[in-house]
Amino acid sequence: MSTQHTTTLICPRGESSRHRNMNVLDQLLATTSVSLCRTAKAMIAWAILAFQRAGRRMNRSRVSPNGMIAALPVPVPGASESENRVPAGAVGTAATPQRRAFVLSVVQPGLAGLMDGSISSLAPLFATAFATRDSHTAFLVGLATAIGAGISMAFSEGLSDDGKVSGRGSPWLRGSVCGLMTFVGAVGHTLPFLIPAFVTAALIVGGVVIAELLLIAWIRHRYMDTPWLSATFQVVVGGVMVFGAGMLIGSF
Repeated sequence: MSTQHTTTLICPRGESSRHRNMNVLDQLLATTSVSLCRTAKAMIAWAILAFQRAGRRMNRSRVSPNGMIAALPVPVPGASESENRVPAGAVGTAATPQRRAFVLSVVQPGLAGLMDGSISSLAPLFATAFATRDSHTAFLVGLATAIGAGISMAFSEGLSDDGKVSGRGSPWLRGSVCGLMTFVGAVGHTLPFLIPAFVTAALIVGGVVIAELLLIAWIRHRYMDTPWLSATFQVVVGGVMVFGAGMLIGSF
């Protein structure tokens, strides 16, 4: 007569509690990542709208054709033709002081900050991501880089030029704009690493980086009169170089 033994596996109470806590943490991280991604998207959309509205105001405030004609020098009777000739560069290129002040005090610092945050932060972020293959670690490094770079660029822009000699406006305004745009550019491709799945987070980060580079190219084309293809090519080359450096370092 054989005796059959039945073994019952009882899961410890602490183990089940730990599993429940992990599920709650995963749900919290997923919810937080979605909220932060929406916030970043809203901030980028707000920045685009702000630049567009400011550009429309500057266009409306440009000198009218009648005003430019009135501002041209009046020919002097009896003077030679060469003396009365108006330089070609003086026609159609007049810009109002408001537009120049806006470009110098807002567009240039904001563009510098956005480029620094979006491009230079790629190297430490992707070096950490590919070295650890851990989303949480990559997120912490990216967030620290965004905060540190934002503070550094704000002080650098504000303290490097008080605006009295260059006429670039208030250092407080330029520093604030530069620091904020640096943080936005760096944190934009950091937030997807809140997603625990590393491959999914990395793919989303790639899409965010492409959107950031296109935004930089659009601002250069819109406010700096840089040809669209040239602006896109220059920004993409810089981004690819920094991205490649991060991948190379992270693979060691």
